[in-house]
Amino acid sequence: MKRSLLSLAFLAMGFIALHAQQPASTDQNWTPAIEFEKETHDYGTIKNGADGTSEFKFKNTGKEPFVISNARGSCGCTVPDWPKEPIGPGKTGVIKVSYDTKRSGAINKNVTLTIQNMSKDKTGSKMIYIKGNVEPPPADAGMPEKKSGMAPLEK
Repeated sequence: MKRSLLSLAFLAMGFIALHAQQPASTDQNWTPAIEFEKETHDYGTIKNGADGTSEFKFKNTGKEPFVISNARGSCGCTVPDWPKEPIGPGKTGVIKVSYDTKRSGAINKNVTLTIQNMSKDKTGSKMIYIKGNVEPPPADAGMPEKKSGMAPLEK
């Protein structure tokens, strides 16, 4: 009898410990109710040093307000600017992303948005993307004329 009670007590403690370790909410599985007109901006081929700003228009398609608590570019050459105030249901906003076009070559970057549901204290994320190609700088752009240091040959 003593053994049965002891076994039952251990079983109950194990059951309690198992359920205590599970999260109380599904914060990690929350998907923000945000809809973008476009999730990828394609610059195409742009000139070196051109304006590298793009805009991502979005709408809160849910029934609760959210706030974009952070936006982080995948590198230092990609800088986002986002609204800091809460976005109510049905409201819209714009995220601007600036890319440093003084870097020649392919563009394939992303911006990770951290979005917080104001009503239920849940956090989710969303990614937006930029792509394209930056032309090399013009051959004469800022390049000093080469001098050989030798006197010209006389004819």
